[in-house]
Amino acid sequence: MTDFSARRVTMVDTQVRPCDVTKFPIIAAMLAVERENYVPAARREAAYLGGNLAIAPGREMIEARTLAKMLDALNISPGERVLHLGCGLGYGTAVLAEMGANVLGIEEDAGLAGAAQVQLAAEGRSNAAVSFGPLDAAGPAEFAAILIEPGVHQVPPAVLARLQDGGRIAAIFMEGALGAVRLGRAQNGSVTWRFAFNASAAVVPAFATTLAFTL
Repeated sequence: MTDFSARRVTMVDTQVRPCDVTKFPIIAAMLAVERENYVPAARREAAYLGGNLAIAPGREMIEARTLAKMLDALNISPGERVLHLGCGLGYGTAVLAEMGANVLGIEEDAGLAGAAQVQLAAEGRSNAAVSFGPLDAAGPAEFAAILIEPGVHQVPPAVLARLQDGGRIAAIFMEGALGAVRLGRAQNGSVTWRFAFNASAAVVPAFATTLAFTL
């Protein structure tokens, strides 16, 4: 029988801590959440390997290192309301909930969304929910932080408008095969971005741009 608890410790010790992620709530949450329950059943043995993990056609779960560093940059506090866009099977949503945030995950793949909600409910995570719907939908400015898990070329204004004043957003901006996580902060109706670190993730249509062909 696979000892997933030992693999969780190894993941944190070899993938997360060496990247200067030292905040106790992040470390504790990643040690507590059973990552193997948030991947496709056929891929459980690969749950703790480094690198992004394919979970559906065109969709990935980002590697533990990238998630941890994005959470570190967002500096989530218990009780904050957090929007997790493109949450996949819900691992990042569960980690945020374990950290004490009140999390709403949005997933555009109905199968992934349904499976995520079932798993979160099975674990009794009353401060986390996943809804099926478009990732770029408009909504009220009620979130202290937004985490976008898939790669992006751009973040639609409707998404940025869901941040409270002073709110933070983290996204992986892709340029070809190269990507960079940027952290944005909302202030007086606009968002200012800064570079955080390099990472990569598959871009989904909701956050893609179509480049015009020119001679």
